[in-house]
Amino acid sequence: MQLKLIIEYEGTAYQGWQLQPGGPTVQAVLEQALTTALREVVRVRGAGRTDAGVHACGQVAAVRVSRMPADLGRLRKSLNALTPDDVAVREVSVADDAFDPRRQARSRLYEYRILTAPAPSPFWRRYAWHVPQPPLDAATMDQAAATLVGEHDFAAFCAADTEPVRSTVRRVLESRVRVEASLLVYRVEANAFLKHLVRNIVGTLVEVGRGERLVGALGELLAGRDRTRAGATAPAHGLTLIAVRY
Repeated sequence: MQLKLIIEYEGTAYQGWQLQPGGPTVQAVLEQALTTALREVVRVRGAGRTDAGVHACGQVAAVRVSRMPADLGRLRKSLNALTPDDVAVREVSVADDAFDPRRQARSRLYEYRILTAPAPSPFWRRYAWHVPQPPLDAATMDQAAATLVGEHDFAAFCAADTEPVRSTVRRVLESRVRVEASLLVYRVEANAFLKHLVRNIVGTLVEVGRGERLVGALGELLAGRDRTRAGATAPAHGLTLIAVRY
């Protein structure tokens, strides 16, 4: 028997999603709350391993249980009482025994926020990268972002210290930049992501927006497959996992 959870978290205080020594993780918080509420030791499996400082409003997880709770609404309330204020369980539902939140995901959707106001904002300091100068050209950034749609080898945007992977080819379904008041929002959906992929793309897009690179630079970087030629890695706190599609 399995339960499916949809989770929100503000990632500032955590070393990421995945269990690891040396600091708190979202997975550990959820496992502790579930173990208390269900009165059995459980292991939570997530759809994506968000990095330290990255947020989520649509993380999906699954947990096997020896007996199904009679009232899932009551379980959700109990879990939210047992987790800290920066982690919330939005939904609890029954999942098929074969459900695998990571392997069965069709795509994942992320958004990265950049604050372009002249002064920093206390309200956005945990959720947006402040880039005040020079003014970013959102239209040019959007043009550059669009070149990533389709299936490409993203070795040039993969973290240098990433674990070995079978392939660095990914299929991007959406890649665009939009303006929301004093924010630029980069929205990207793909079948899967590499470590720091979105943050490395954003770092390069900011250079395009500053006029330091041409619109076609991202295509050239994809072809070159050289991480050292792409932009710097954008800070983690601007990134949010929005949804996981099945």
